[in-house]
Amino acid sequence: MREMHLLPFIALLLLLFVYSPIVALGDQLSPKECENLGFTGLALCSDCNTFAQYIKDEELVSDCRKCCSDDTNDSSSKVSFSGAILEVCMRKLVFYPDVVAFIEEEKDQFPSVKVQYVYASPPKLIMLDEDGKHVETIRIDNWKREHILQFLKEKVKASSKDN
Repeated sequence: MREMHLLPFIALLLLLFVYSPIVALGDQLSPKECENLGFTGLALCSDCNTFAQYIKDEELVSDCRKCCSDDTNDSSSKVSFSGAILEVCMRKLVFYPDVVAFIEEEKDQFPSVKVQYVYASPPKLIMLDEDGKHVETIRIDNWKREHILQFLKEKVKASSKDN
């Protein structure tokens, strides 16, 4: 019977052991930890400030700031992309109504954003450079349609030609 009371304590110690490297890092997380949290593409700290305007979860914003690179306020430091691929699994779309709404109602505003259906892929934006090469990947599992729309308006350059 005594072993049953020790079980929660042992589980707590195990959790602390597993997560202690994350806590020990303090200000910055590794790129892999950031990717697992879904912050791969939010590279600049100013992006976290924008993120904080939309998401009122202090823990999420704190995680974002642990994954960002410091930037300045001048416009030359702002990251912008030539295009994007919205990648998602067609079978999982039912779980992401805001992504569906964006694809059906807003996507046409962005000629340089393509939709690609990939089996078992969580919803993500693959940001592209001038040559169409993959630069960043941003998970958008929990983003609202308005957030997807705002992010693309701020980060994707207006297309000078129709694709």
